[in-house]
Amino acid sequence: MTYNLILRIVSKTVIPLISVFALYVQFHGDFGPGGGFQAGIILGSSIILYALIFGLDAAEKVIPSIILRLLASLRVLIYAGVGLVTLFLGGSYLEYSVLADTQIAGQHLGILLVELGVGIAVFALMLIIYFAFAGRGRP
Repeated sequence: MTYNLILRIVSKTVIPLISVFALYVQFHGDFGPGGGFQAGIILGSSIILYALIFGLDAAEKVIPSIILRLLASLRVLIYAGVGLVTLFLGGSYLEYSVLADTQIAGQHLGILLVELGVGIAVFALMLIIYFAFAGRGRP
């Protein structure tokens, strides 16, 4: 891995901005373009940028593969959990309107939670695939 001071300084400045933009896309997705998939891709690309600049080993220390596997499976738990909560509150499975006092607020909360699960899963799966392909030649 070649050491390039300018790339390291610029990436240390840009990566937090990319991450904040991913959070904006995640939580603004129900009001405009964006959502879980786009936010997961953006956040995953910030970690891939980190891996390209600082090396794959450094990126795997930042977010180990076991954490990525847990995050990838967390999506199913969030989706099923939201569905079970709606059942316990007296609605049908994934009937978001029972999650809050008003129907619109309940739908907003339900979609926000499910999209959060999508964002987490896309982020984790994108990095699992990248680490698998980038680490092929390592002993």
